[in-house]
Amino acid sequence: MLKPVSNVLIVEDEALFARAVVRRLQKSGYECAHVESLQDARAIIKQFSPDIVLLDMRLPDGNGLDLLADFVAKNVVVIVMTAHGEINDAVNAMKQGAVDYLKKPIDLEELLLSIQKAEAAAIQSNSLDYSRQRNAHAIEGIELLGDSPAMQSVKMQIKRIAQLVSSDSIPPTVLIGGETGTGKDVAARLLHLSCQNKSYQDKHNDKPFVHVDCASLPAELIESELFGHEKGAFTGAVATRPGLIEAAEDGTLFLDEIGELPLALQAKLLNVLERRVVRRIGSTKERAVSARFIAATNRDLHEMSQNGRFRQDLYYRLNVMSIVMPPLREREGDMLLLAEHFAAQTSRRYGLANATFTPNAIKMMQHYSWPGNVRELRHQVSRAILLCHNSQVTDVDLALPLYHATESMSQSDGQQSDVQQSTLDAAEKAILLQALTDTRNNVSEAARKLGITRMTMRYRMDRHQIKH
Repeated sequence: MLKPVSNVLIVEDEALFARAVVRRLQKSGYECAHVESLQDARAIIKQFSPDIVLLDMRLPDGNGLDLLADFVAKNVVVIVMTAHGEINDAVNAMKQGAVDYLKKPIDLEELLLSIQKAEAAAIQSNSLDYSRQRNAHAIEGIELLGDSPAMQSVKMQIKRIAQLVSSDSIPPTVLIGGETGTGKDVAARLLHLSCQNKSYQDKHNDKPFVHVDCASLPAELIESELFGHEKGAFTGAVATRPGLIEAAEDGTLFLDEIGELPLALQAKLLNVLERRVVRRIGSTKERAVSARFIAATNRDLHEMSQNGRFRQDLYYRLNVMSIVMPPLREREGDMLLLAEHFAAQTSRRYGLANATFTPNAIKMMQHYSWPGNVRELRHQVSRAILLCHNSQVTDVDLALPLYHATESMSQSDGQQSDVQQSTLDAAEKAILLQALTDTRNNVSEAARKLGITRMTMRYRMDRHQIKH
């Protein structure tokens, strides 16, 4: 990746002008070197390692274009300098990779501004390249583990959405719901990968996946981060900067925790989704948007839209296609599969022998409610692998918090366990009924009181045949 620009090489045979350029750039903190011919430039590049080259077109031993390809191949930023009547050379230089050209006589302040713009553009370009490579690496081998009916349904939905994608249509927005830790981000990445393979099987297999955590971005920065800004648009905007919507290009923009997006910005996002254009802060120019939008939340956006905490029109626009990630406690049979996967993953990462779970450890995991879902399971298993002895993970190693199923674990009589389970179901039903009574049958309020989502509350009510 290109480092921040600091070394400037001036290839110029007019010595007085070159010395003036060196003095001005050194005053601004740049390291400079000056040569007067193509031969000297080829020699110095090995020891000076320039980040930017100011390249004259007419030199004693040839044309600057003869050296341009060498610099561009090394990711060096080139600004060409031309005399009157050499515009054709400048145009050819731009086609071959130069980032800018200046006509002589050159104003030193204009020259400095051109260098600063080229520097900012180089850093931004390489930052986006790095982000794209990092995210491409992050989605390699991504998969949703689990064979439960709930997970099979999620996988089928992702497959169905991917089949709707075509290169000549606007991709539908997708809203992924579910409790914290259920794997909404994994589902988004898998959906990105599935749609990409569907649309671009032979080429363009490096479309960016830009993850935006709306809950962690500071309120005063989120607009600039999403939409970008022009230089001078506000205090501190020292350079033009594209936003994350533009950075997603024709890949995927994943808006995680969309329920945390400030109301003032929801209207701007709605405009982007409706008109497929974005306008940077301080700009009058609209730029086309071709990215796919996926949003995720652990909150009830429908309820939030009813009480004015989320724009109703944006909710309906996001909820074109929806996927609900099931909590781990409702994924029968998946828990042990996931635990073994995370155990093997941790063992490989730290060079440990493959670990197994004792029967008591398995029973503990099966009877625990996993309020943090898959994320909590991963962390607890990883911790236990690092603490266990003789590659055997025990219930002591797991040390699950708030675990109160010791009696049921020690029972060997199946009938007795059934009675206890029945008692547990009755207790859960009683808790749900009491919460509904206390809130005058307000399902949303009852769910908040119990610390669960409205979707989970509805599921539990249906399971216990509680009418509303």
